[in-house]
Amino acid sequence: MQKNILITATIVLISLASCKKGFLDRYPQTTISPALFFKSEDDLTEYINGLLNQPGSGQYLADQSSDNLATTGNVEIKNIMTGSPSSKTITSGWSFSRLRNINFFLENYNKAAVNQDIKDHYAGLARYYRADFYMSMVKRYSDVPWYSKTINPTDSALYMARTPRAQVVDSIMADMLFASNHVRAGVPAGTPGKWAVMTMYARMALYEGVYRKYHPELNLQNSATALLDTAQAVANRIIASGSFHIYTTGNPNSDYAVLFNSADLSSNPEVILNTPYDLNVSGSGSFNVNGTVFGDYEQSPSRDLVQTYLMKDGSRLADQAGYQQFTFPQEFVNRDPRMMQTIAYPGFTRSQDASPYIQRLNKNFTGYHQLKGYINSTDNTKIGSTDFPVIRYAEVLLTYAEAAAELGAITQTDLDNTVNLLRARAGMPSLSLATANTSPDPILATKYPDVSGANQGVVLEIRRERRVELALEGYRYDDLMRWHAGSLLTAIPEGMYFPGLGQYDMTGDGIADIILVDANTTIPDDSHKITNSLGKPLVYYTAGSFGDNVTVYLKNGAQGGGTLVTEITPRQFIDPKYYYRPVPYLQTQLNSKLTQIFGW
Repeated sequence: MQKNILITATIVLISLASCKKGFLDRYPQTTISPALFFKSEDDLTEYINGLLNQPGSGQYLADQSSDNLATTGNVEIKNIMTGSPSSKTITSGWSFSRLRNINFFLENYNKAAVNQDIKDHYAGLARYYRADFYMSMVKRYSDVPWYSKTINPTDSALYMARTPRAQVVDSIMADMLFASNHVRAGVPAGTPGKWAVMTMYARMALYEGVYRKYHPELNLQNSATALLDTAQAVANRIIASGSFHIYTTGNPNSDYAVLFNSADLSSNPEVILNTPYDLNVSGSGSFNVNGTVFGDYEQSPSRDLVQTYLMKDGSRLADQAGYQQFTFPQEFVNRDPRMMQTIAYPGFTRSQDASPYIQRLNKNFTGYHQLKGYINSTDNTKIGSTDFPVIRYAEVLLTYAEAAAELGAITQTDLDNTVNLLRARAGMPSLSLATANTSPDPILATKYPDVSGANQGVVLEIRRERRVELALEGYRYDDLMRWHAGSLLTAIPEGMYFPGLGQYDMTGDGIADIILVDANTTIPDDSHKITNSLGKPLVYYTAGSFGDNVTVYLKNGAQGGGTLVTEITPRQFIDPKYYYRPVPYLQTQLNSKLTQIFGW
């Protein structure tokens, strides 16, 4: 490539939406001459910052693809399971423009007149971004063309076949190894440094190792162990560094929530990578999820998630007599404290209300509200200036524990140094290796039938712990995919349980707040409504079967009661096909070497 030729490189800047502490928000011009631009560390910094790509507070809405939430949103996997998907209807995702920008940097960064360690730091960040790009592509398509250099539209190399998954992942791991050894720990606020890169390295290795172990269609089971070894070893390096620890002040009823409602997480010892926001500095703040997570539409936590949390004494909810008929106030009695810091509980009071909030019921809604990500304030500046913890040390501990358990090498000491630190923060009893393996949870065993062997019980409990600790932070869908648990998505999310028509307490004080009436009932005006012992009129809802002209749908209708029904369209998850996506039809026409796999 001639030095005097201008190279067009479209730099896509995914903004951190106004970071604190002077985050560099400049980015390169769309037309860059390598000979003129790649001269100094400032140039390298400017380009790399243009590649910045990390989640913000919108991640609190990312579990809509999983069994953690019911959703009315246009979610791809739900559309696939309820429709007739094809390569002509699933067309998003096949884009390599970001990769071109990354490779362009890697081909030119050496021109800068700086020391090699500085070059290596920025090359490490670029290779980290390339690995992250390709990991997302592997998750979606499995085999995918590997482009190691900038490809122009006229290059014949553009029209290549899929590169086998194993080869692509080997290249991903090589990129992450380089990045983990060369990216500096000291970086500008809100950007990934050494420990964030290493956490992502461990995350990728765990994902692929577990995926290969439980997905026979890949025929890569024999290579799973090496990846799990990598995940455990990298996680252990982070742990051994002593740079992070679980945030706790000894208050299990609030410490967990601090991670999700703080104005400044820059000094929180658990936060490895933070997306900082400050409306006072920039005028542009975090994405406000309040209206979504505390409305009566779009998304709502599922009863299945609610029932996953243990009792406060460490026993299972299913061990409680009649637990399937527990009403809303009963469900929150003596549960893992993280549950009340994740999901709105009976008696929760919003800042704009003078009295406890009464759950709003509606069609296609479970009745539960999400607290994680909700900022309990009417001050828009406070709401918009709440930081988002992109990577938490808790994930590192869970990665180490899961890798060790899947390798069959986990010890009680391992549990005490990982999972039990999370339980201690929540005031929960420790997980016992012997007890877990002696008496595996039968409900979890049914959910994950692929798990077997001497460590079945502890693997299942680590999966529970991961679901609970990382709930509604966007991890669940990927977990279900790598665990070969896509079939769990066929269960339509259900909501609160109501025995039938009648009056119900929703705030936990034993006094009725709402009343369910049949479809033929005329809702009276406030002056004629039934009032409770506090003199407040009850909130009326008409109830019936799905499709009736009512406010809420009950599983067994108005007389039979049951859980709230969110939808009834049957779902199917075709294995292994739906673990992957087809190459868009247009791409296969442009490049005849691209073929479909796994039934697409």
